[in-house]
Amino acid sequence: MKRAPFVAALALLAVPAAAGAQDPVPAPAPEPTPATITLTVKGLESGQVLAGTKYTVEGVVRPYVAGQKVKVLVTRHGRKVSTNEVSVKPDGSVGRFTLQRTASGHGTTRAQAVHDASAQMAAATSNTRRYRVVAARAKEGSRGLAVRVLQRGLAKKGYVVGRRGVYDGRTARAVLAFRKITGMPRTYGANSTVFKKLARGAGTFKVRYPSHGRHVEGDLTHQVLALISGGKAVRIYPMSSGKPSTPTITGNFRVYMKEPGTNSHGMIYSSYFIRGYAIHGYVEVPIYPASHGCLRIPPPDAISVYNWINVGTPVDVYYR
Repeated sequence: MKRAPFVAALALLAVPAAAGAQDPVPAPAPEPTPATITLTVKGLESGQVLAGTKYTVEGVVRPYVAGQKVKVLVTRHGRKVSTNEVSVKPDGSVGRFTLQRTASGHGTTRAQAVHDASAQMAAATSNTRRYRVVAARAKEGSRGLAVRVLQRGLAKKGYVVGRRGVYDGRTARAVLAFRKITGMPRTYGANSTVFKKLARGAGTFKVRYPSHGRHVEGDLTHQVLALISGGKAVRIYPMSSGKPSTPTITGNFRVYMKEPGTNSHGMIYSSYFIRGYAIHGYVEVPIYPASHGCLRIPPPDAISVYNWINVGTPVDVYYR
């Protein structure tokens, strides 16, 4: 029969294709690249930062992959303080990120950065950075970072502070003078408002007579005494002027006589600028006008003020 060759051809078509002609098996997907994160915290002082001030959390991610983001976690006592997602920017083969924060609260605080797994990069967690947030308040007897920050700010304005890092009597008097000039209650403690005002630049003594060169100004309104040089206050002290029944004379004068030591009236290291009116130390220097007309300053400040003043030094006394 002639159908045999046709049937044989159909049989050949039914034979499976050779193994070498099968579709190729897809290659396995590449494993995500391992990653590392190194974290640092800048703006600290001896591992501490004052509440209300800024500091920076910085990190390095290895390697860099376009579109990377990390989460910066800040915790305190096991509780979340903040979580911020930050973009990573290229820097050669690595990525870098920066987060600026304002310290708040107080206590031991921890910062850590986390990179979630992606198709290109494996999950990664940074080292933990621990630091202490210090409350922005201080009082007589306090020591440490808050006091140092307070003293630096006051000293820049010309207020006379005491031993570094110690809230002593001189620092307390500087705070009192600052409070007087800024219109705050006249006390010796530094609460958060004092720190905030100081950080904002408040408390500058406004020199009335910058053209008078090296001179003294007695501000009767704010009850402070300022030693002026180069057009700015270089030392500021709290003082007490004449009470209403014996007011301090106002005007522009010059020191005509100096009297060292303590006289029979209890006046300590006196610099006379008109008749019996003088700048001098006295045991009692209340926060209000209480003298017989002189400008009283605290005894611990009397000698340094006396030594700064010369016969002929201008003394300007006025109300604002």
